[in-house]
Amino acid sequence: MVLLGRAAEQETVSRLLASARLGRGGALVVTGEPGIGKTALLADAVATSVGGDGVTRVLEVTPAEVERDLPFAALHALLLPALPLLDDIPGPQAVELGAALSLRPGDGRDRFAIGAATLSLLSRYAEDGPVVVVLDDVHWADRPSVDALAFAARRVRDDPVAVLVAGRSGELPEPVRDLPALDLAGIAPDAAARLLSAAFPSGPSRALDDLYRETGGNPLALLELAAEPLDDPTAGDAAAGFPHTLPERLQRSFARRLDALSTADRTVALVAALAGGDLRLTRAACRRLDLDPTGLDGAARAGLLTVEGERITFRHPLLRSVVYGAADQEVRRRVHGSLAAELASVDADRHAWHLAAATTRLDEDVATLLEELGDRAAARTAFTVASTALERAARLSPTTGAARTRLVASARAAASGGLPDRALALLDEAEPPSGPLTAHGAELRATLAMRSGSARVGLDLLERAADLATVDDRVLLLAEASRACMYLVDTVALRRVEARLVASLPDTTDPVARAVGLASSGASGVLLGRDSTSRLRAAVALLAEHVDPLAHPAALPWLMLAPLFLRDAVDGAPLRALVDQVRTRVGVGVLPDVLFHVARDQATSNAWERAAANYDEAARLARETGQGGELAMALAGLTWLESRAGRSAACRQHAADASALCRERSMLFGEIWCELALGDLALSEGRPDEAADRLTVLAARLEELGVGDPDLHPGPELVDALERTGRSAAARAVAARFAASATASGRPWTRARADRALGLVAAEGEFEAHFASALARHARTRDVFERARTQLAYGMRLRRAGRRVDARLLLRDALGTFDALGAVVWAASTRVELEATGERVAAREGVGPGALTPQELQVCLLLTEGRTTREAAAALFLSPKTIEYHLRKVYTRLGIHSREELADVLRGADPPTA
Repeated sequence: MVLLGRAAEQETVSRLLASARLGRGGALVVTGEPGIGKTALLADAVATSVGGDGVTRVLEVTPAEVERDLPFAALHALLLPALPLLDDIPGPQAVELGAALSLRPGDGRDRFAIGAATLSLLSRYAEDGPVVVVLDDVHWADRPSVDALAFAARRVRDDPVAVLVAGRSGELPEPVRDLPALDLAGIAPDAAARLLSAAFPSGPSRALDDLYRETGGNPLALLELAAEPLDDPTAGDAAAGFPHTLPERLQRSFARRLDALSTADRTVALVAALAGGDLRLTRAACRRLDLDPTGLDGAARAGLLTVEGERITFRHPLLRSVVYGAADQEVRRRVHGSLAAELASVDADRHAWHLAAATTRLDEDVATLLEELGDRAAARTAFTVASTALERAARLSPTTGAARTRLVASARAAASGGLPDRALALLDEAEPPSGPLTAHGAELRATLAMRSGSARVGLDLLERAADLATVDDRVLLLAEASRACMYLVDTVALRRVEARLVASLPDTTDPVARAVGLASSGASGVLLGRDSTSRLRAAVALLAEHVDPLAHPAALPWLMLAPLFLRDAVDGAPLRALVDQVRTRVGVGVLPDVLFHVARDQATSNAWERAAANYDEAARLARETGQGGELAMALAGLTWLESRAGRSAACRQHAADASALCRERSMLFGEIWCELALGDLALSEGRPDEAADRLTVLAARLEELGVGDPDLHPGPELVDALERTGRSAAARAVAARFAASATASGRPWTRARADRALGLVAAEGEFEAHFASALARHARTRDVFERARTQLAYGMRLRRAGRRVDARLLLRDALGTFDALGAVVWAASTRVELEATGERVAAREGVGPGALTPQELQVCLLLTEGRTTREAAAALFLSPKTIEYHLRKVYTRLGIHSREELADVLRGADPPTA
């Protein structure tokens, strides 16, 4: 069939398809009102693709409204031809997708993991030739399917895959709204004339100008209204200025056709509409209702539907709505009941939905079936479907308690499915904020508050939830509350929360809760200025022994936080190894937080390139999954790292972005990191006055907040800045205060920095002892950057004391470390000092890992660890083609030709094994 008046739109689609055939994929969402020609444009694209080269294959589905609450129904139908290749994608992804589609046993852990698996399967399917993916009527598709396809559609740019989606204007699901779009308007008058001339050789019943004015060039409306009888009382409404929306006019036209059928034939059409176009099911349900299935023939003659093979297809989706709306409520219930009976032993989910629709009173048996449906959907990460089922179960529950429990469960599923407003509305209904709370309800409110950016509200709710929880759950809730306090930098609340947690610890029976509680208490003690070393070490041992990160998600952040707060070279190594093993197995929804903590740990070692890559990946995934808090902290971490590396422009930009996000969420911790970074950047770039001013304000703010953690304090950097500006007395005072708090902390990393500060202000005959002590303590930590800064400061004092030979040894080591890390500004300062001793130093070129972008480096690190291209793609939620694209660029840039050579180049970027 030739499309009329759509040349420009066809060209847009053709460009996308041609690009996919050349290996550069993309996506396009076609939008418009009902009848505007979305389906026709997609059909034309499919016909062009299949007939154009004989190689391109098509994956397509048009979901029906009745399938909207069936988990992954659309995705299963769409991917069906590619499913034989399921075992060709990485194992964990194959398990996740197989479980989601009910092909294999298993429970889904993360709704985004299904999208990553969908991407991998599409990429594998496209290895055998270009692929066109078509999802029509996206507004009727189940939300989990839309989530998965949208996730994949954003990442097919390096694969021969074109994704075409069509949906009604104003009704597009949120996941596809940010994809490139093509909005269809009506066809031009000359195309409308040709359309009507072809459909009505003897001419339409009404004047073309009137038809065009009423329809605006909507092709389906032109054809329907042109067939209306001249005596239709509403035919001139538009001309008279009466308000009639176009879908309403179309429905009236369709209803007129439906009225021409007998009552029995209309009921048969209703069965077909509710059976989702399944001819076998339609016939079986008709027999239960004592209806003659040949009534479909009458509907077909009336132009309402067609029957081909085992499928019944309505002429337009609006027709299904017209058929349903025109039926008496009792007739609808009878039809739903017959379909439920027919599906009882075939499809538990559809059986439950139809049974619920046929039920007119409260019924615990039906509510239980819906609750079970919701549990199955949640296990497959179809959380939006689960929420709908659980809400319907609550509405049918005969007791208030059961209804409340199911509403809370529905709210939790909505939150997991990325629908916070719906979750909060359900929660308000189950447990009004002014009324009594339950532990589960308060915990969920806290989670919603934290995700929306209200850490203060989240903290209050976590404490209230802890009041209502069992002792083990109370400890876990209070541990999460302590994290909220840390991000808020609320030391008053932190003391209160920690006191409650410590009081509950002796009564815990779950070793995981005890391990998390000890870690939380230890970290809280550090922020409050206490020596918590023994408690943190005990937590590290328990975490390593008892915690499975996949089974205990609440413990996962503490696997990295406990070693971070210890800051030594030995403790925590088993936990780092454990996190490294599971990081590619956790879902993308959890991954930003995991990557942030991994990056922070790497940034305190010599693995700066890895840290930058992980921070960058955390920020990218946080943006895509709408996790503003995680995005803020990832950017703050990048700011801190870029300050050390001397990447001034990037540091300032990320500081501005992170600070804005943190202020919106009251996350003062991130703001403090940014101020520390900007102050230290000014110091490294030779602006000590600016550095001193910034860091003095920050130190005063920390004192005002009651923060006792010297690791958050800019003491050593402020001492350096004050010394450079000639304010030696002020520098000595800051150094003395910092040393006192560092001694109380008991941690070698902190005390080494304090010794450096004392060395900077000590008299000529006394500074060596402080610096020697600092270097001895640095040897017990993983932070080689801080050691190099101490060596630089020590070397500078030795040179000024006339001991140039002794200074050279220290300055050479410092320069080697700064160069290896990529700390270009600090390396430049060290070269100046070293040359001042009389030694000539060659400039270092930017080669090796430092020449790569964060994502390129992330790709290379995974590949040189022995991952296959598919495994690396799965770990980064990219397609294998994208991995290959990055690898080709890296080979060209580094002048290498193999992974063995790549491993040699990256060897200097490996983290320490301790």
